[in-house]
Amino acid sequence: MIDFSPMRDGDLTYLEYAARENIGPAELKQLSDESITFLLSQLDGLKDGDIVFDPEDPDADDPFAVEGEEEIGWNFGHLIAHVTASSEEGAALSSLLARGVPASERPRYETPWRHIKTVAQVRQRLEESRRMRNAYLETWPDAPLLDVCRDVSERFTARFGEMNAPAAFLFGLSHEVGHYEQIEEVKRQALAARAATA
Repeated sequence: MIDFSPMRDGDLTYLEYAARENIGPAELKQLSDESITFLLSQLDGLKDGDIVFDPEDPDADDPFAVEGEEEIGWNFGHLIAHVTASSEEGAALSSLLARGVPASERPRYETPWRHIKTVAQVRQRLEESRRMRNAYLETWPDAPLLDVCRDVSERFTARFGEMNAPAAFLFGLSHEVGHYEQIEEVKRQALAARAATA
């Protein structure tokens, strides 16, 4: 997986990185598949009860959550629902932009996290997300329109730079990768709690 820190730190925009590395659909598919493979590997050793284990997270602060859930720790299923939604949004945007549509809306749908209760359901969500992301990449034309960027606020552009098709895909994937440590910590807590009651 690539190091997204230069983009997150503002040293390089996602568009600049994609152009510098000549990133197209094949490279994006490889990066996305690598991320899915990593997330699937996090299921090793987990049981169904671990997916819904409520972790402690003193940094929890989600102002967009439903009332009463702004400061709850996110369980494993919640995290998988969240990160796959972001990567799928980036993939959907990349499809629109590559075909010349300067998207202004957010084509985002997040699977209700409370519906993900088992290891099998996490695995299904991840494989479904892989299929969806790859399908969006298949919609890119042979000559994608890389000069078409998202129609977003000046504030967003000032922070993240212009977003063309590969940049939009990378942006969603960067968000997913940014949650890796949190996912690993939730797994650690779940396994520790199960071991303590064994």
